[in-house]
Amino acid sequence: MIKISDQANICINEQLYIKPDYLNHKYISGNKYRKLKYNLELAKRLDVKVLLTFGGAFSNHIAAVAAAGKTFGFKTIGIIRGEELEAKAVLNPTLNFAKSHGMNLHFISRTAYRLKTSEEYMVNLRRIYGDFYLLPEGGTNDLAIKGCTEILTKEDEIFDYICCPVGTGGTISGIIASSFSHQKVLGFPALKEGFLDKEIRTFTSKDNWKIIRDYHFGGYAKIDAELIHFINAFKDLYDVALDPVYNGKMLFGIKDMMAKGKLKKNAKILAIHTGGLQGIEGMNTVLNKKGLPLII
Repeated sequence: MIKISDQANICINEQLYIKPDYLNHKYISGNKYRKLKYNLELAKRLDVKVLLTFGGAFSNHIAAVAAAGKTFGFKTIGIIRGEELEAKAVLNPTLNFAKSHGMNLHFISRTAYRLKTSEEYMVNLRRIYGDFYLLPEGGTNDLAIKGCTEILTKEDEIFDYICCPVGTGGTISGIIASSFSHQKVLGFPALKEGFLDKEIRTFTSKDNWKIIRDYHFGGYAKIDAELIHFINAFKDLYDVALDPVYNGKMLFGIKDMMAKGKLKKNAKILAIHTGGLQGIEGMNTVLNKKGLPLII
C-alpha cells in the first residue's frame, strides 16, 4: 500500500552524514510514514474505515494521520490534549492542517487525556464513534517498529554511530533492531522524563544503544535562542532544515559531542532526520510571543 523511496544520505563533513528520511513524503514524512505503513495496511485488511488517535497542539503525529487518512481513504479522529485549545484552534497551523485534511478534532481536558489508555475510556470512545482502528499517541506499536526497521539500509553498514531523535521510543527501537553488530545507536530525547530506557527494552534485547540526555533543552518543545541560532545556521550552511523539537536538538547534540571528543575519533556518524518540519510554523508563533528569534 505504501511505497517509500530511499533518499541518498547527505554529507555534512567527512564524519557526519544525514539520512533525509523526511523527504519520503510531502505531508506524511519521516518516521511518521514508517510508523503508519503497516498499521494502514492492517486497517485496510480489516476493512476498518476510521483511524482514531491522540496528540497535542502541534503534534506531528496528528498532522501525519490526518494526511494519511485523506491520502488513503480513511476517516480520521484526533483526540486533542487541552480543551482550552478548541477556541484557539483556528490560530493553530497543525490543527488547521489536520482539519483541512478531514480530521474530526475532539478536545478533552488534560485530566481526561491521562486516562486515554484505560479500558473504560476506550469503551466510551467506541460508544461515541463506533468502530475504529486505534493508533496510540506518537504512533508507536509493534507494527510501527516494524516499519522503522526499514529506515537503515545495507549501504548504512559503513557507519559506526547511528543517531536519531527520540519521542515515544518506537523509531529508535526499530533502528536498534536493524542496526549492524558493530554499530552504536544513540538516541537524543525531546523529553526530560527518564522512562525511555524501560520502554525501549520492551521492544529489543540488544544492548548496542544509549540514550543521551544532555540536549533536551529543558523538556518537550522547550527551546532557547542558542538552539534557534544553531538551527538557522545549520540551514544556511548545509541547506537542511531542522525542526526545533526533535532533529534540531539531536544535531546540536551530535555537533557538541564531536567538538568535545565524546565520540570516537574519525568515526562515521549517520543522523536520521525524522521530519517534523510542519511544527516550525507553530513554534514560530510561540517564539514571536516570547520575543525570541524565529526559525527560518
